[in-house]
Amino acid sequence: MKEDKIREAFEDKRWSDIKAESSWQIFKIMSEFVDGFDKLNKIGPCVSIFGSARTPADNKYYILATEIAGKLTHEGYGVITGGGPGIMEAANKGAKQAGGKSVGLNIDLPFEQDPNPYIDSDKLINFNYFFVRKVMFIKYAQGFVVLPGGLGTLDELFEALTLIQTEKIGKFPIVLIGVAYWQGLFDWIKTTMLDEHKNISPEDMDLIMITDSADKAVEHINKFYSRYLLSPNF
Repeated sequence: MKEDKIREAFEDKRWSDIKAESSWQIFKIMSEFVDGFDKLNKIGPCVSIFGSARTPADNKYYILATEIAGKLTHEGYGVITGGGPGIMEAANKGAKQAGGKSVGLNIDLPFEQDPNPYIDSDKLINFNYFFVRKVMFIKYAQGFVVLPGGLGTLDELFEALTLIQTEKIGKFPIVLIGVAYWQGLFDWIKTTMLDEHKNISPEDMDLIMITDSADKAVEHINKFYSRYLLSPNF
């Protein structure tokens, strides 16, 4: 019976203990928000750079991420990454080598996520909760630069697109690096989601730019902020 299964599920732990644990979890979540807001409020305008943790240092996208981060630094932006290896390491490396602010929002995972050595020592923030970390990426980003990555990269990209589309946050520029990697996905979005099923609006396609050029990526972000103020997104 259903009731027996429920009873078995909590046989070794009283329901009151579980509720007490959940209450304490709220304070843990709050502490992550407070720590993140406190540190990132002091940093100034930043661009969040995303991509795979598995990208090796000799890959063209690792090299591009390093170049883009350096160019953004010269334009006065800090660089925020997820703090790990691969594309994240490349972006932090580019910012560090250019003398800019290099921020890492590290997440505790059982694999793939030791902080890279190019994060400023006072700008490494560790998170247990993905959703808190994503808030930090978006609140303090003046732009997103997204390089080839996996499910986590797609999650971060579409979270930003959804929040902009629904006007829950301010609009900011989103640049995808890697025409060969991204174009097929966005062709499908246009032909299937937009043209065939009308599940998005035509103007939603204008939220992103796809390029292989570091210079064009930085120029796109600068051009946007020639018309808008730099400020937190909510």
